[in-house]
Amino acid sequence: MLDPAALMRLRTLEMRARVVVEGYWKGIHRSPYHGFSVEFSEYRPYVPGDDPRFIDWKVLARSDRVFLKKFEDETNLRCTLVVDQSRSMSFAAAGHSKADYASTLAATLGQFLMEQGDAVGLATFDEKLDQWIPPRNRPGHLRRLMVHLDNAPRGKGTDFTGPLEHFAGQERRRGLLVLISDLLSPVENLLTTLGHLTALGHDLMVFQVLDRAELDFTFDRATHFRDAESGEEIYVDPGAARESYLSKLRAHLDAVRHACESRRADYRLVATDEPMEQVLYDFVKGREKAKPRARRSRSSPR
Repeated sequence: MLDPAALMRLRTLEMRARVVVEGYWKGIHRSPYHGFSVEFSEYRPYVPGDDPRFIDWKVLARSDRVFLKKFEDETNLRCTLVVDQSRSMSFAAAGHSKADYASTLAATLGQFLMEQGDAVGLATFDEKLDQWIPPRNRPGHLRRLMVHLDNAPRGKGTDFTGPLEHFAGQERRRGLLVLISDLLSPVENLLTTLGHLTALGHDLMVFQVLDRAELDFTFDRATHFRDAESGEEIYVDPGAARESYLSKLRAHLDAVRHACESRRADYRLVATDEPMEQVLYDFVKGREKAKPRARRSRSSPR
């Protein structure tokens, strides 16, 4: 797997996304877990007499091996990537920021899903809904998404309720919503917003992206810390503050996880030094687990 620091040195989002997706497919084809996908249940090797219409030609081109898709259904996924672009996402203890990682993750998911024939859209937010591009799958659409993902964080604050309820009012069709954020805001707001989106019939996945220094509090010298959104400064002695900080962080992470679970949203904590291929693999595995739940929901009486 590619080290995220090396991945972020690639100049464009398109290059990063392509490298991660291609690395993912190569890893899958070398492993016993052939063919996890959001659109089909599994791959199986081609045998003479099989219908060639179901050959995955992209896999053949990459690996020189012939596999067939075993479809569960023919309905393409409709996915919207909901990406936090508030200033707290600009934090970077060393190397790339949370915003760099989040935009690369969103670009990677977009690349992967569109290669599968799915429709992908984008909503970016801070204290307000900034951009909303409805899900599409057409030439040039992925490039349009990446242009907006490449914007630097500039919002003064983070607000889930207003922007995402505004988005929910625009997007009437049910689909998968993938929220990518550091989630450094009151959990009560997240709980309310996820509940509203779930009630509208959306399937939810949440990626909480945090810097390794935030997770482990690796600072070792007393210094002034400045809030990226409010501008407030505070003098901190890491030795004296570490235990209290980590205790409060664990409580916040537990509350976020519980909020997601209570609203039937798949939750994944991601550190910015974690290989992107692993996060993509977990995303696909999560979608496979969600399929039976979605089918039960569609078949249940109203």
